[in-house]
Amino acid sequence: MFNNQKSQIKAKILVVENSQKRSHLDTIATEEPLEIRLVNPFQTVAVTMRTPGADFDLAAGFLYSEAIITSKKDLNSISYCVEPNIDGEQRYNIINVNLKEGLQPNLKPLERHFFTSSACGVCGKASIEALKLRGCSPISNHLTITPEIIYSLPEKLRAAQGIFTATGGLHAAALFDKQGNLIKLREDVGRHNALDKLIGSAFLSDEIPLNNKIIMVSGRSSFEIVQKCIMARVPILCAVSAPSSLAVSLSQQFGITLIGFLRGQKFNIYSGTQRIIDVTFN
Repeated sequence: MFNNQKSQIKAKILVVENSQKRSHLDTIATEEPLEIRLVNPFQTVAVTMRTPGADFDLAAGFLYSEAIITSKKDLNSISYCVEPNIDGEQRYNIINVNLKEGLQPNLKPLERHFFTSSACGVCGKASIEALKLRGCSPISNHLTITPEIIYSLPEKLRAAQGIFTATGGLHAAALFDKQGNLIKLREDVGRHNALDKLIGSAFLSDEIPLNNKIIMVSGRSSFEIVQKCIMARVPILCAVSAPSSLAVSLSQQFGITLIGFLRGQKFNIYSGTQRIIDVTFN
């Protein structure tokens, strides 16, 4: 179904430069709420502020990252709410997820109704121990890459950010192969939403697990970002900015190569150094 919400809008603004003012028509990234609902059993599992677009990917990626679904066979359908709102318009801010008949997902982590802002992900998230209880094991593949491949990723990510180029207001998550070729990219006002859209797209295309793949995010690496990569079995995670302490600890325990401050010809390795080869130490 076509979503007629726009990922960007035009707004008249006033620009002040060198103490002179002028009117300007600016392009701004759209931020709208999205409610993700299970149809059977009926339950709202999340309300997140997101940029409209790839909403089905977002819903699938979120549910997969939360271990509510584990394979594409767990989904009967994903659709927008068909009931019009009071203005008679399609309710594109509500997604209905119809699970496979007989599937009884563990909804205990989602007993509370929580609100996810575009900035901070799911607050009060379960700890590292909860991930182990989900059956997540360390990622132990032998993928190796050179620094040159890593150096090339930011420019490729930025070049593919169409909405960011227009608005300057979106995060991105990109999937690369081991040669550094861009496979797909998703954008959103929220860092976690962008990654959920990316992983959800791979999930719906039966590409999970993402073995021998690299993910790069445009912001920092948090616990939630690393957790989603663990669920998708991504061995290498790169970020433009810094990781949090819990992200580093989680990466170390689950065997992820975590790279931060990837800018120009420089980056920091916080865990999984064995996957980066052809490095000379001074």
